[in-house]
Amino acid sequence: MALPQPRPGIMDIKPYKPGASEAPGAVDVHKLSSNESALGASPKAIEAYKEAADRLFFYPEGASVTLREKIGEVHGLDPALIVCGAGSDELLQLLTHAYVGEGDNIIMSAHGFVVYAIAALSVGAEPRYAPEKNLTGDVDAMLGLVDERTRIVFIANPNNPTGTYLTDAELRRLREALREDILIVIDAAYAEFVDESDYSNGAALVDDFPNVVMTRTFSKIYGLAALRLGWAYCPPMIADVLNRIRGPFNVSTAAQAAGIAAVEDQDFVRRNFEHNRAERDYLQQQIGGLGLEFTPSHGNFILVKFSDEPGKNADDVRSYLAANGVIVRDMGSYGLGDYLRVSVGPKEGNRKFIELLEKKFSRD
Repeated sequence: MALPQPRPGIMDIKPYKPGASEAPGAVDVHKLSSNESALGASPKAIEAYKEAADRLFFYPEGASVTLREKIGEVHGLDPALIVCGAGSDELLQLLTHAYVGEGDNIIMSAHGFVVYAIAALSVGAEPRYAPEKNLTGDVDAMLGLVDERTRIVFIANPNNPTGTYLTDAELRRLREALREDILIVIDAAYAEFVDESDYSNGAALVDDFPNVVMTRTFSKIYGLAALRLGWAYCPPMIADVLNRIRGPFNVSTAAQAAGIAAVEDQDFVRRNFEHNRAERDYLQQQIGGLGLEFTPSHGNFILVKFSDEPGKNADDVRSYLAANGVIVRDMGSYGLGDYLRVSVGPKEGNRKFIELLEKKFSRD
């Protein structure tokens, strides 16, 4: 008997595995595994979310007009070129479904965000992985993988899980070397944590070129991960395409309300940025002081390398941390089995993480 079969590529997908949330047996748990906001969400966003409860029987505003206008106002962008989605993940998937087909390929860094590969496989396309230099994207390596079937180049900037970034000059060099029919998607989920002068979140590139899209999220510095809210800034033709294929009410009323309040509360964003910068510097100093290798980060997380010594390898350290109430992220699914990624969390969790590492790796 013939049964319905998924399209080619679907069964090659390894389901996305989120960061762990539980530490069985531990009393006080510090979740540092999912790059969530260290300060939670803006109190103003929480209040707006609660107030939305009175409107749950109405459909949401279909085009997220007020939210798009607020995003445009804060970032100096044309709201007509902004498309909102159920997290930036939905927009990444929609872009792939719109522009990539069976037999095509997408290009990403060797240790780029796994959702890009999942999106490609879901449409029967091939994900191609460009080797990195010092865990940083390599423009020349990406260009070397381009062929006539390449449809999208995905760049997480800064990249998760490495925390490294490509400069504005490198992004522009990549764009100039690519055919105009190849879409460049700059995933700037962690842009709010970067303060380097040579960094670009991608918005200016969207203004300058017709084949560049920037995606953003409310899940990180805004602390609205549970609501699934993101947005894309696109050239007019691409915004039109996304609006044709997205769900008619793809962003809930509560998410829109909280998002508007969150964008308005830039004082909260600044406090979160300052907390992250100070605590990230502290964590990196302490990790380095224990003789552990790490990748200097421009996000709200740090990638730490461990040896293959029993008891001190990545798997054993992750288990040891979890048993003592600190949850970090294993990196096997990113081809980085010797590494763990730790989010920059609240001060108490960060101190507990370092305290446990000191017990394990102290040179005294």
